[in-house]
Parts: sequence; C-alpha cells; structure tokens
Amino acid sequence: MRRARYNERLSVSDSASMSSGVAKRYAKAIFGLAKEDKKIESLSMDLTSIGDALQISEELNQLISSPVYNRLDQENAILAISDRMGLSDLMKSSLGLLAMKRRLNILPTLIEEVKAYIAEDKGEVTVNVTSASTLSDTQTKDLTKSLEKTIGKEIKIEAIIDESLIGGLIVKVGSKMIDSSIRSKLANLQNIMKEVG
Repeated sequence: MRRARYNERLSVSDSASMSSGVAKRYAKAIFGLAKEDKKIESLSMDLTSIGDALQISEELNQLISSPVYNRLDQENAILAISDRMGLSDLMKSSLGLLAMKRRLNILPTLIEEVKAYIAEDKGEVTVNVTSASTLSDTQTKDLTKSLEKTIGKEIKIEAIIDESLIGGLIVKVGSKMIDSSIRSKLANLQNIMKEVG
C-alpha cells in the first residue's frame, strides 16, 4: 500500500481512499447476504431509513464519527437505534459489527456503495438531482425520461434539496456532473466580469 507521508501521518486523501475501500468490502458482503436471503427490498428500505436519519440527526452523526464514544457505547447505542427504527436483522447485525470494529464512520459511504450494488443488480442507474426546491411529479417524470434516453438505462432519481441554488439543477451520474444551477451561472458571470474589469 502506497502512503503519502506528512509528519508520518496518512494524508486526508489516502485516509478517505482507505475508508472507501473498507466501505466497498462491507457493502459487497451485506449486499451478498441480502441477495442470498432474497431480502434486497428490506435492505433497500433500511438504507433509506438510515440515510434519512443521518440527514436529520446531529446526534447520530456524532455517534458514528466522534472518537469520544468507546466501542461498547457505540455498539449499544447503534443497536438500540436499530431496534427503534425497526431495521432488519441483517442491517442491525451489520451496524453492530461496524461499531465493534470501530468502523461506524464509514456508514454514509457504505450506504451509497450498497445502493450502487442494488441498482446494478436491478439494471438501474442512480442519479443524484439537486434542486432549489422539490420537483413536481411531472418535472421528475420528464427528467427521468430525458435521462433514460441519454443514458440508455432505467434510472432512479435521488432528489436532494439545496435552497442556496436559487434555481436550476445539478445532475450527478456516477463521477459525471452537469451543473445548470443559477448559482453556478451567476458565479461564472461574476468570473467573466472580473476578467473584463
């Protein structure tokens, strides 16, 4: 393993890369078990529940990322949260294992990785669409049709709201991003004006 050194520490990018690799391995195992037990739908619902909880709960984010909690506290807390949320046995035991191994910090990446395995298994492509406000059903359907025509596969839209965009959309498919937001256009205009002035 190649390490970038700075005062004998791993660089941030190496650390993120290692976390991503670990998340991928756990995701593959979790997906494999769910597929074997024919529980993909249940797993998918669990991932949505946990993802939503991470979006709204600062306490949950603290639990998974803060080093002040010891292994046992993290494990007990995440198992209690799993029970309260009604998560499947597979997800509950997976979260317990992550806590035991001090790996709960990879949870957001793990969720994305498992979702990618599920989408691939269904022949779907997940597209992240960020907008200033919630898209209407008609807008979502039109966007879905347009993207399916462009990509050539069935797509699943994951909607994200970012009120700072003012208007327009940011569409992300894998590593490709199309930024047609008004915020981005204003920033570009500002840069052009600086160059002129």
